[in-house]
Amino acid sequence: MCYQKINSFIEQCNPYQSGLLGEIEKFALKNNIPIISKEVSGFLSLILNLKRPKKILELGSAIAYSSILMSQFLSKDGFIVTIERSEKMIRLAKNNIAKSKLSCIKLIEDDIENVLPNLKDSFDIIFFDAAKGQYINILPLCLDLLNNDGIIIADDILQDGRTVKNRYEIPRRQRTIHSRMNKFIHEIFNTPCLKSNIFKIGDGVIVAQKIKP
Repeated sequence: MCYQKINSFIEQCNPYQSGLLGEIEKFALKNNIPIISKEVSGFLSLILNLKRPKKILELGSAIAYSSILMSQFLSKDGFIVTIERSEKMIRLAKNNIAKSKLSCIKLIEDDIENVLPNLKDSFDIIFFDAAKGQYINILPLCLDLLNNDGIIIADDILQDGRTVKNRYEIPRRQRTIHSRMNKFIHEIFNTPCLKSNIFKIGDGVIVAQKIKP
C-alpha cells in the first residue's frame, strides 16, 4: 500500500476536535495557519493523560490551539506558560484563550531566548513548537528548566523528510535549518540525562525524558 493511502487512512480515522478546539482547527485550515496535526494532537494527549503534569512550558503559542488542548490534562492547580513573538499570532491566541475562559494559561509576548533565562519555575513538560532553527539554541536553557522525570516533546523534527537528506540535496536557503535540526537531534540523543526516542508521527516527534542523576 502506498504511503499516501496510509496517511489518508490515518487522517480519516483520527477524529476532529469538537467545541472550541474544533473551531480553531477549522480556522487554522481555512487561513493556512500551522497547528499540530491530528496525529500529534492524539499522541500529545496520550502522553499528557498518563503524565498529568502540573506545569507545562510551550515554546511557540501560534493561535493557542496546543495550549488549550494541553490544559485538559493538567493536574489540580496546574498551569501552562506559553511564549509567542508574532504580533498576529499573539492577537489570535489571546482571542482564543479568552473564548476558552481558562485562567491556567499564561501567554508571554516575547522572543523565547529572552524569556527562558528569566523564568523562575521548573516544568514537567516542555513542548517545542517554535522556529525549528531555534531548537538547538534553546535546548540547554530548557534542560535547566525541566524537572527530573520531566519530558521534552519536540514537534516537526523531520521537516518533510529534509532532515534525513544530505546537506547538498536540499535548497541552499534551507541548509541552516537542516544543520541546526540535525545538531539538535544529535544533542538530544547524546545528552546523558535524557532518554530519547523519535516517533514518525505527523512530521516527526522527539520525546526525551530527563533521568534522575
